[in-house]
Amino acid sequence: MANGGDSGRRHFRLTAHPLTIHHQPKTRGHIISRTALVTGGSRGIGAAISVALRDAGYKVAANYAGNDEAAAAFSKETGIKTYKWSVADYNACAAGIAQVEADLGPVEVLVNNAGITRDSMFHKMTPQQWNEVIGTNLNGVFNMTHPLWPGMRERKFGRVITISSINGQKGQMGQANYSAAKAGDIGFTRALAQEGAKAGITVNVVAPGYIGTDMVMAVPEKVRESIVAQIPVGRLGTPEEIARCVVFLASDEAGFITGSTISANGGQYFS
Repeated sequence: MANGGDSGRRHFRLTAHPLTIHHQPKTRGHIISRTALVTGGSRGIGAAISVALRDAGYKVAANYAGNDEAAAAFSKETGIKTYKWSVADYNACAAGIAQVEADLGPVEVLVNNAGITRDSMFHKMTPQQWNEVIGTNLNGVFNMTHPLWPGMRERKFGRVITISSINGQKGQMGQANYSAAKAGDIGFTRALAQEGAKAGITVNVVAPGYIGTDMVMAVPEKVRESIVAQIPVGRLGTPEEIARCVVFLASDEAGFITGSTISANGGQYFS
């Protein structure tokens, strides 16, 4: 069972109380709204992140890969503009980022949330299953971050937040490809954080546990009960809880936090 930023959810309104964290810089007494780009940002955890950032005052662009109907419904309900490209394609990422920046201004907050699964026991896993997951879940993080990095360095500010997974921390049978990619996201973050620190760029990870997205809720009830039984808090997480972690890491108040992983898993795994 995958978790992290990979599954659908068609309800976009946050139910939590508003946060009182400062997010925007002030220039000459005026608040300048920063631009945030969320990959896989129109469904599931990504949709909750997009909405939470919008509600915190950011101009938000939500990337998606293929579900035009879901993206259109998301934009209609939230007013957040969506942009279609595959994060597995470097040139498509560069072109997509250029379009977002032309529309909304320089991207100062990047949330690498897009992800896919191609689950299989390793002895049955095909090279295609391996490459597709690595291409989106690991290479996609490079493909999105690399074109934005020079601008962040030049402006002396940036936030790169990647959604990994509990299964990238502990591993998961039947997900050698997914676990490898999500673990790679954490290594990438720790290395890049050291490069970005003096330029005012923080690079962090949120590693969700099992979250109550459409995909998880669609599994048989007994399977879902067995999952919940492994979670000390006794319930699934919500997309909004992951979104609140992202909103904090994007804020000015989180400027001393970099190279870190927030494990939001209800106590299921400690690293």
